Amino acid sequence: MDPAYLLDGGIGLGVLIIGIATLLLFMRVGRTLDRVDTALDQSMAQLDRFSGPIGETLTHVGGVMETVDATLAKAGGVVEALEKIASSLAKTTTAAQGAVTPTLVSAAHLVSNLTEGLRRIVTGTNGRGEAQRGERSDERRD
Repeated sequence: MDPAYLLDGGIGLGVLIIGIATLLLFMRVGRTLDRVDTALDQSMAQLDRFSGPIGETLTHVGGVMETVDATLAKAGGVVEALEKIASSLAKTTTAAQGAVTPTLVSAAHLVSNLTEGLRRIVTGTNGRGEAQRGERSDERRD
């Protein structure tokens, strides 16, 4: 026998063993993938069962969110209107205060002057406790 034939036969036998090992490996991988495929099919079936209720729930939530958005938009408009009203009211209050305050000060000054004048007429003094000129007081005669 020629050693080249033995070498070729050994290489061939090694390749055959590697091929058989690869075949067995891929067969096991195929079985594992079949089990994974079965598990995925069961998961898909469960998801299909829940997809209807989940879809309805999401549609309902979407409708609720649209209602919330519309309500918030209306509330924003109301808040804006209230801010305008508050601003106008503040301006009106400032203007009224500017108009009424001097009038009230003048009225208070007038009442004070009237009170002082009446006090002078009633007491006959000049406001400092002294008798007015031209009048004689019983206390001054002495």
